[in-house]
Amino acid sequence: MAYQNIINRLWDDFITQNQQAKKIYDLFTNEGETVVNDHIAFRTIDDPRVNIETIARPFLKAGYVEKGRYVFIDKHLYAKHFEHATDKAAPRIFISELLMHQFPEYLKEHFHTILNKIPFDILDSDEFIFSGNTWGQPSYHIYEQLRDVSEYAAWLYVFGFRINHFTVSVNNLKKFDTLAKVNQFIKDNGFKLNESGGEIKGNEEQQLEQSSTMADPVMIEFIEGLYSVPSCYYEFALRYPNENGELFSGFVVDSADKIFESTDNHDVN
Repeated sequence: MAYQNIINRLWDDFITQNQQAKKIYDLFTNEGETVVNDHIAFRTIDDPRVNIETIARPFLKAGYVEKGRYVFIDKHLYAKHFEHATDKAAPRIFISELLMHQFPEYLKEHFHTILNKIPFDILDSDEFIFSGNTWGQPSYHIYEQLRDVSEYAAWLYVFGFRINHFTVSVNNLKKFDTLAKVNQFIKDNGFKLNESGGEIKGNEEQQLEQSSTMADPVMIEFIEGLYSVPSCYYEFALRYPNENGELFSGFVVDSADKIFESTDNHDVN
């Protein structure tokens, strides 16, 4: 499958789960902007059935190669990013995984139980990245248990294996040539930004600035009833040139660490 087809399918799924992203996308296009994706991101765990390599599989087939590796000590995450080998216009792919051995036994047991429920034909297919939650209706009690130790784990338990966020490339915008202008535009239109570590994470010296909305709350039908939980978010990235004049193409751990908190549950109920 061509990478463009993969990205288009993921975008269609993303905006059904995240209405704010479509609204923001439309706001930019109504201003005459062409929205280009800087990168997209997935979440998973380090179980060999569903790990980074599993998520990356269809992208590698579509011409992507591994470019960077990252460790998030406090959040117990490991990540890689991938870029297309020949098409510089292709969005980067950022995939992180939860390091299960660093968590309490009950978290490992919960994920072992749900992973065993995923049909093998899905696990073994390139359709896996579109599959979402295939283990059935979640329990709000378990969701809260997981939140106590990892918001990331709680999000994954509810939403499963699906796209976590898309990212607007600020470098490709014309009217909004700084991240501060983008952020103000987003706030002026009524959207809440992630303020963890400041609205802008990173700086020109680090060659990357990032910001993001807070995840859209959505109603989920848990076993115990309907509850509102954070879903997906929209990110914005501005890249700066290195000493060779080429735009920095990787990621900054300290900034990405704060971006992860865009799905934190701040009493959305």
